[in-house]
Amino acid sequence: MPARSRILAALVSATTAAALAPLPAASAHAAPHSAALTANAINAANAANAANGDPVVSRGVTIPAFYTPPTTLPAANGALVRTEPLPLALSLPGITGTLPGRATRIMYKSTDSTGGPVAVTGAYLEPAAAWKGPGARPLVVLAPGTMGQGDQCSTSLALQRGLILGLEKDQFTVSIGYEILAMYRLLAKGIAVVQTDYPGLGTTDRLHTYVNRVDSGHAVLDAARAATALPGTSITAKSAVGFYGYSQGGGAVASAAELLASYAPEIPLKATYAGAPPADLAEVTEAIDGSELMGALGWSVNGFVQSQPALRDLLDAYLNDAGRAALKNLSTMCVGDAIFGYAGKRTTGWTTTGQPVSQIIDAEPELRGYLEAQRIGERKPAGVVRVATGVNDNLVPHGQARTMAADWCGRGGKVVYAPVSLPRTVSPLINHFGPLLTDQGPAIDWLGLRLAGLPAPSTCAILPLQP
Repeated sequence: MPARSRILAALVSATTAAALAPLPAASAHAAPHSAALTANAINAANAANAANGDPVVSRGVTIPAFYTPPTTLPAANGALVRTEPLPLALSLPGITGTLPGRATRIMYKSTDSTGGPVAVTGAYLEPAAAWKGPGARPLVVLAPGTMGQGDQCSTSLALQRGLILGLEKDQFTVSIGYEILAMYRLLAKGIAVVQTDYPGLGTTDRLHTYVNRVDSGHAVLDAARAATALPGTSITAKSAVGFYGYSQGGGAVASAAELLASYAPEIPLKATYAGAPPADLAEVTEAIDGSELMGALGWSVNGFVQSQPALRDLLDAYLNDAGRAALKNLSTMCVGDAIFGYAGKRTTGWTTTGQPVSQIIDAEPELRGYLEAQRIGERKPAGVVRVATGVNDNLVPHGQARTMAADWCGRGGKVVYAPVSLPRTVSPLINHFGPLLTDQGPAIDWLGLRLAGLPAPSTCAILPLQP
């Protein structure tokens, strides 16, 4: 086994560091009685904390002060707001530094779907391994999969703590930084990595706009800009750039590939890996209702209102007290919390009419229009994109991801369509995450070859013959 592979295996098998936070009396994310939390409510709570010098707390986890944005942000998208060293929970000492590399926590400026400025956090990881391909060391922007909606769920915080645990009154939280495996695989190849936390996930000034196409796409693109601007790295203006993401992250990088030409044309994007992208939220909403990841539907609804407050009154007209309570509770949850609390439940119990949320969306033109505006596949992507989807994925349905790939082909995009065939199980969650585990190695190898300059021919011609 090569030395770097042994190092990677040792890191992945190491015990993660657990961090139990203090247990203050009140959470900064206490919510108003409404369909979803609003930015104003969260801003008011955190402003009060800041005025009193109190830390922001989410489900018993104290959020480091780094994550509270300043009142004024830089004008330029991708401009760094602040940085600090980030000690990795999983690392080993090396001769010249830590393995697999050195990490920096970052906050940078982006633009949200309303056109307003937004602070986004993340982390840059400088590899200890040398890049053995041609040219300058490349950079991959990693967009994390679903982590939750509470500020304690951010990937950059998980990189530091490994396992995040919190307890506050009758609320608990658990979050694991599962994206570390993909990051460390990239670092072992000598590829620099920058990951985004997305708007509102980690940063304490607003609610996370879960699966918002523009917010997440801009966050990915501006993360690339921020990494390039970070001093003391081996990234140069000539560094090739790649995007990597699965599930929520797959949608984020797919959106970024579409938006690059209009928003960040200077980024030298070579290739994108978009795994299991939620390209059609109407289909995904119907599929996850009643599944183990039912909580993600609540995060979506909360995010709708954060992005478009005009939807709040419309949703309130349909939600009963149980629905309002569920959305309030989910707004501070991570994936583990949501699975424990909401797996198998259905939104028919959240509405005054007994209808599922998917039927309400179909019946209301304003809601339907919002989801249609989130559709990915309407614009030609930049670079070559490997679209992977499990043929038996019934959580983020296979069909809608395949349709996105076909739509891109129809628009002249360069697509490598990679269906992943695994046995169907009774668990939609396993059907969704199984392809992540089996395809991750091939996906990272494929991305590394593209960053090294090897071309990847499009498979659009044979897509109609593939499942």
